[in-house]
Amino acid sequence: MQQALAKNTVQELDETKLTEGDLTNRLVVAIDIIKEAGKLARKAFISMTPEKIAFKGPQDFLTETDLAVEELIRDRLIEAFPYDSVYGEETGGEIKANTWILDPIDGTANFARGIPHFCIVMAFVSENDTKLGLIFDPIHDELFIAEKGKGSTMNGRTISVAKTESFSAANLELGWNQRSCRDNYFSALQNLNLLGGNVRRSASGALALAYVAIGRTDGYVELHMNPWDCLAGLLLVKEAGGVVNNFTQYPDWHNGGPVFAVIPSLAESVADTVSIHIDQCA
Repeated sequence: MQQALAKNTVQELDETKLTEGDLTNRLVVAIDIIKEAGKLARKAFISMTPEKIAFKGPQDFLTETDLAVEELIRDRLIEAFPYDSVYGEETGGEIKANTWILDPIDGTANFARGIPHFCIVMAFVSENDTKLGLIFDPIHDELFIAEKGKGSTMNGRTISVAKTESFSAANLELGWNQRSCRDNYFSALQNLNLLGGNVRRSASGALALAYVAIGRTDGYVELHMNPWDCLAGLLLVKEAGGVVNNFTQYPDWHNGGPVFAVIPSLAESVADTVSIHIDQCA
């Protein structure tokens, strides 16, 4: 019995050392899973009714679909990769050497109110380094994928950030949440407006980051985001040529932190305006 236990322990330790083939295998499986989850989310969105909506807190929506989608993804991942950890917004989990970070429905407020602007988010983090990021918009059938060091794609097509040169032509997005001081949010909003760009909010931080990666907007900033909302999108923007902050290098990144993802030509000015340190210029 002790020998069998020791053998299993060694096998589990070996599973933390990943090859390129291991990452490719995880990506292939994750694509299938997120598409399956998307079918479930789309069907539920079409049949959404008020009695299916609950609240976790003020302006913090919860639907039965959030739980169903997360359980589906979790079950599929555990079946495929039993030594990986799974950490989800709704059902929690534990951050280990190799961890899947999930948001079953990002943009739940939109989802609950019948607004077709939400997505499913999966990120794979190994040794505090995001290796894979997937964001799927099931309504518009757009699948964004990032592999560290290999670029970003949308439905298989390589994508890159916009080449906007000035704030007079720029579109930025500033995320909002209940965890940040309102005065700080309004100060950041005012300062970004003073730069001269258009500033908006679409209520899905993950899709906002994907839109920066594909060039639909020029930057996304939020003073505090949870890892399940932002890790996939930050990798997308970085691999698409944008400037991001190094989120997983915060000592307590699993509890959340500020998020910065802006095109290179505007990054320095935006960082100074919102007082977020940027670690990398892609």
